[in-house]
Amino acid sequence: MTSSTATPVLRYTAFTSHPDGGNRAGVVLDASRLDERRMLAIAADVGYSETAFVTARDDRRRRFALRYFSPLAEVAFCGHATVAASVALAERMGPGALVFDTPAGEIGVETVTDARGSVRATLTSVPTRSRPARAVEVDAALSALRWERDDLDPALPPHVAFAGNEHLVLAAGSRARLADLDYDFEALTGVMRRHGWTTVHLVWRESDDRFHARDPFPVGGVVEDPATGAAAAAFGGYLRALGLVATASVIALRQGEDMGRPSDLTIEVDPHDPRVRVTGQAVPIAG
Repeated sequence: MTSSTATPVLRYTAFTSHPDGGNRAGVVLDASRLDERRMLAIAADVGYSETAFVTARDDRRRRFALRYFSPLAEVAFCGHATVAASVALAERMGPGALVFDTPAGEIGVETVTDARGSVRATLTSVPTRSRPARAVEVDAALSALRWERDDLDPALPPHVAFAGNEHLVLAAGSRARLADLDYDFEALTGVMRRHGWTTVHLVWRESDDRFHARDPFPVGGVVEDPATGAAAAAFGGYLRALGLVATASVIALRQGEDMGRPSDLTIEVDPHDPRVRVTGQAVPIAG
């Protein structure tokens, strides 16, 4: 537990079993006396893409109020910070079910401990939805990304997908196109703020049940997220909306590889359930 402030901040990295991988998140287990200004200041001081704050807790019922702040602003939902907070709580309370009341809605999480003592968390998203992206949205995003229409996979059309936040989903036509990410930070920030997107979820389909992903997050003051649970949940809803999930399916997402922080996320999608389950580990790291 480390912090450069008077408020103790735990530091975890989520969607990995190794401290050098995954997406780092701060976790404050007692934020009941913190106002928004203070939480934002702590998140900026921590410097990770998000820090999760437990603002109220009922330990007997294992129910908690949770808020998320990037270094620049509050966000309605963050998957990797939820996994980090869930693992932190499970390590202190024991594994089992947790419920979080978030700005996006109720999020249930199941935590389990494996034979090595590592904790794995599975969150169930709010109901997802996905719609085709408008041409003006796609053109603006492609321009900021310095991509062309021909760089996209025509079998996976651009959508705006939601699982607590909205994400533009763009599918690259090749692994090489996904690997070559050199975008205009200010331009993409403007596009995303104009349309209310939290990330741009860039994917490449390796197979029907395995995808690679990258998530620019300039609106949060971060060039790229190495693991994005909220976008993974939204992507599951995207696949469901496209009719690409005929039966309950488990899909692997590999993210962070191109930035040297490999991350593994698993999503479970049921064609009859608008919610998506996202699973991953988290491990504590030094400050």
